[in-house]
Amino acid sequence: MRHYGLKVFTGETSDWYQEFNSYHIPTTKPQNVLLSIASSMMALYDPYRHDMVAVVGEATGYRALQQMHRQMMNDPTGQIILKEKPRINSKTIDFDFLRSLPDKTLGKKYITFMDKNNINADTRAMTRFVDDADLAYVIQRYRELHDFNHLLLGLQPNMLGEVLVKWFEMIQTGFPVCTLGAIFGPIRLDYSKNVKLMQTYLPLVIKAARKSTCLLNVYIEHHFEDDFEQFRDELGIRTIPIR
Repeated sequence: MRHYGLKVFTGETSDWYQEFNSYHIPTTKPQNVLLSIASSMMALYDPYRHDMVAVVGEATGYRALQQMHRQMMNDPTGQIILKEKPRINSKTIDFDFLRSLPDKTLGKKYITFMDKNNINADTRAMTRFVDDADLAYVIQRYRELHDFNHLLLGLQPNMLGEVLVKWFEMIQTGFPVCTLGAIFGPIRLDYSKNVKLMQTYLPLVIKAARKSTCLLNVYIEHHFEDDFEQFRDELGIRTIPIR
């Protein structure tokens, strides 16, 4: 069996349901509405409040999560992911192994991106306000794949890069929190970047999102040892040239 850089090997079901139960906070419909309003206001005021952005996604995304779940159930690999519920964090991924891989591999590119930008995979918020454990996993998987979208699109984790990735994710998933970031994120950009965003970058991102495979249906942990450029070609993703 290939190592894949995993501490938990393929075929083993994660302890997702135990984690879900330990973090889950049940909410009524009125409470959910209040959460949606309050977290949306805070996220718009400060887009770097990732905790508030996470709550917005959970409080507003039920129907989109159902659609994302169906999308995965209709795909053979997506079905396996939903069954095994793998996680992307230091408990499951051997990051030192990824650092030992050749430079051209997906795993090495990923860990180099994370190290260079001081991003810790363990900081992704745990889903709390989604009552269905399987739908809660879908949003957790979406969060833990976010950095791979940055990497595959060649977009840095700055405001412009975040806006473009949110457009990419919005088109592929229909997730409301992505729409929030895609529409209101440009407010934080200066005029020249907004011009380039509208005239150059957005058309490229929209094209990429429509033509490429959604990562929700990619068992990305099984591709760490693959050639990065070849893997990206297989997904149909091209780098967005930022100038």
